[in-house]
Amino acid sequence: MKKILHISKYYYPYYGGIEDVAHTIVEELRPYYEQKVICFNHEKGSVQNINGIDVIRVSTFATIASQPLSVKYWRIIQKTIDEFRPDFIHLHLPNPLAGLFILITNLRGAKIISHWHADILGQKGIYPLYKNFERKLLKISDKIIATSQMYVDFSQPLQDFKDKITIIPNTIKDHKFHLFKGEEEEVRKIKAKHGNKDIVLFVGRHVPYKGIEKLIEADSYIKEDCVILIAGTGTKTVDLKALAQNSSRIKFIGRLSDNDLKYYLYASKIFAFPSVNRSEAFGVALAEAMFCGLPAVSFNIEGSGALWVNQNEKTGFVVDDFDSKKYAKAIDNILKSPELQQKFSKNAQDWVKSNFMREQILPLLNEVYT
Repeated sequence: MKKILHISKYYYPYYGGIEDVAHTIVEELRPYYEQKVICFNHEKGSVQNINGIDVIRVSTFATIASQPLSVKYWRIIQKTIDEFRPDFIHLHLPNPLAGLFILITNLRGAKIISHWHADILGQKGIYPLYKNFERKLLKISDKIIATSQMYVDFSQPLQDFKDKITIIPNTIKDHKFHLFKGEEEEVRKIKAKHGNKDIVLFVGRHVPYKGIEKLIEADSYIKEDCVILIAGTGTKTVDLKALAQNSSRIKFIGRLSDNDLKYYLYASKIFAFPSVNRSEAFGVALAEAMFCGLPAVSFNIEGSGALWVNQNEKTGFVVDDFDSKKYAKAIDNILKSPELQQKFSKNAQDWVKSNFMREQILPLLNEVYT
């Protein structure tokens, strides 16, 4: 059985889009490959066994520009490669520190699979220092996985390496979103809690590129009677609450458990996805909501795979110009038309089931590894 060492910034049960994708891939490959995971530690503990997979969590002393820092990181990577002798190193990017260390590590013949989740966009002061190392990493990579052709076409770092690229879309864990007998009552409780009004739901980290400010601004222009629920937490939570303090219908509901997320998705009428730049490379949360039958309202982010996930006027609306008034109008158009809501809902479910399910990526992954 061949061996794969996965290197991800963080890993399950840490909540994040890249981490969720890494966990899904490990689980799909589990019957066919021997695997280990190296990641930074988001909680106490060093080595954990998660569903038969050793997860080596490396302690950190600081985080700068979204990059965790650790004095042990390179030593643990080299030690694991020396002892585990992987055939493949599956590197989830961006993770500049891991990329730098892979360049100076004795890989013992392992092939590098660079999984390109997103360009580095937010660290404009630091990125020029890393740019040349990033290019060297892509040069020595045997394969590069990208999540959509749209993202590849607009990603400057990938332009010289298209011959190495395989498109493997992110997928959803559909088993998390099936309603079981009796759970409809939990959905009804959520609706009743919010006055049985139509719910517009946002789920995600509270960070700048998520564009939550645009959703809060749109609240002033939405004419239909609804409530806007903002789930999740992050560095911008305090500022966002201050921005929304005069709104009577915006509620912050915190981070949701898997079950609560499912109940809230089925209780809602629209999924708000107001991300504003290509740091939003795909949108797993978007696909999850659409699987549950929610029409989506997103912005037109040129070069983002989110444009592939939410199809304008098919599964929801894609709004131009990052315009809050237009965003509000798109929400109103869905809320006031049950026929449109029903059409978008069915299309959204069909689209996700046809393109973003776990079982669809296994053949593509096997092609990469063979």
